[in-house]
Amino acid sequence: MPASDRPPNARQRIVVVGSGWRFLSGISYYTCRLSNALSNRYDVGAILMRQLLPTRLYPGRERVGQPLNDLRYDDRVEVFDGVDWWGLPSLVRAVCFLRRFRPDVLVLQWWTGTVLHSYLVLCLVARMSGVRVVIEFHEVQDTGEARFRWASAYVRKCIRPLLGATSGVVVHSRFDQETLRQTYALSTVPQVVARHGPYDHHVAPAQRQADPGESRRILYFGTIRPYKGLEDLIDAFELLPDDWRLTVVGETWEGWTLPADMIAASPVRDRIEFVNRYVTDAEVNDFFAAAGLVVLPYRRSSASGPLHIAMSHGLPVVVTAVGGLVEAAGDYPGVRFAPAADPAGLAAAIRSAAPLIGRRHSDPSSWEHTVLAYDDLLTRIGVG
Repeated sequence: MPASDRPPNARQRIVVVGSGWRFLSGISYYTCRLSNALSNRYDVGAILMRQLLPTRLYPGRERVGQPLNDLRYDDRVEVFDGVDWWGLPSLVRAVCFLRRFRPDVLVLQWWTGTVLHSYLVLCLVARMSGVRVVIEFHEVQDTGEARFRWASAYVRKCIRPLLGATSGVVVHSRFDQETLRQTYALSTVPQVVARHGPYDHHVAPAQRQADPGESRRILYFGTIRPYKGLEDLIDAFELLPDDWRLTVVGETWEGWTLPADMIAASPVRDRIEFVNRYVTDAEVNDFFAAAGLVVLPYRRSSASGPLHIAMSHGLPVVVTAVGGLVEAAGDYPGVRFAPAADPAGLAAAIRSAAPLIGRRHSDPSSWEHTVLAYDDLLTRIGVG
């Protein structure tokens, strides 16, 4: 694939593999934003994982395939959409795309074991052609999958050939780097920490400012899952004065209905707005524009798309000090950290963030920094 007859000054070529738009998630947006950012410096192709698993098994099955996103790939990015979990004929076509594009590097976005068998095929084809393989880890394994012993065992065993063929690794934080080292003993593989870039595509050009009456409106945004800690926020909200309002926007996953039940039974239910679905990009802009404060009460997390949307909007954020979130938001002037699984501590952090409301805070994240981290890694593995 890498062309020996390529002009000396030709740009290096990268194929990014990640989630497509059909099973829309934060990784779908990340794959697109990363590909677009890399296209400023490299020739970029993208292979999208289209049908991740049988639709009936997906937590958000009702909205699979619906046109919810406004974000698009840059015209400079050549996109193959996409690969289906059963492989044929889509995986064969992806291999043909890979061979025709002739990349120097294959970048695999890792977030779920459902893509593992497809990644093994793409990795094998790449390595047989002399292409370097890089894995960008968003987490070791999806928490929903990891609940099932068979799924966890499958990933731990079958990912090893993929890791053995990997030339380099990208993570979002030193916390993730240490977790990966403990899980897969990858300390000898070249690694870089590439901070998550901003999600400023969710900032509308004519973003309105929250009205004075909305200034104490808290926004929780994201899927509703056991590790997200929404139940802690509901308990904390009941400890706040009556001038606070709460908007909860999220799709229930893994049958985690406890937060919905708590909202329905809450003595302050009249001050809580509950939007229990996956919303469109236009609605995302409206919810963040109307918020005074974003609260993310995770009990564990490697990274957070809603955190980066909030910082791109310049909103104050209360987030629990877990996983990679301290590194992700540590330089953000509008952040207040809270203890995890502690409603009283979360309520205290919300009160301490009140003076930050009404000011736009500067987002320190940058996709250019992400690209520079990739530049460094590719140089270290002999590509740059």
